[in-house]
Amino acid sequence: MNLVELEKIKQKALEEHIPIIMDETLEVIKEYLKKENPKKILEIGTAVGYSASQFVRFSENAIVDTIELDEEKAKQAIQNIKEIGISERINVIVGNAVEILPTLNEKYDIIFIDANKGKYPIFLQEAIRLSHVGSIILADNILYKGYVMSDYNKHKQRTAVKHLREYIQEALSNEILETEILNVGDGLAVSKVLKK
Repeated sequence: MNLVELEKIKQKALEEHIPIIMDETLEVIKEYLKKENPKKILEIGTAVGYSASQFVRFSENAIVDTIELDEEKAKQAIQNIKEIGISERINVIVGNAVEILPTLNEKYDIIFIDANKGKYPIFLQEAIRLSHVGSIILADNILYKGYVMSDYNKHKQRTAVKHLREYIQEALSNEILETEILNVGDGLAVSKVLKK
């Protein structure tokens, strides 16, 4: 794996204001990857392939399926993954996750959600369906700049905030999940699937 290329992808994404996983969030996820040693990871929201590449880096046996809506970003991700030298371990699926997820029937060890915030409750339901007992479901940006836990009600982000609140409520109240909300990066929800 070419770590120099991986670092270049990170720097370019930061320069171009493409949202990628924050370092402190990645540190927490890295611990889960090392502990769980996943074989199959699902990522909802590829962007330029940075996080998927990091997941492969920290879990030596994993294959990642990752879904990206934006065709240009998906192309860039495929190119980046090729340059890092890990194409055989990351499968980029281009299209709308809301439509693609119901067509998947794999069971994943780790599912990472980092896409359209307004669709998080849908993603959670699909993640539960695609999980097995012991799977870990991770949702990034769950506190969304601090808005989710405040009385934020401005029009611009209202829908995203509302759906993120729904996600948290469902993840905390669903009896098959054990969920904690970590105050790292922009907030990370970690749910372990206890039963099916």
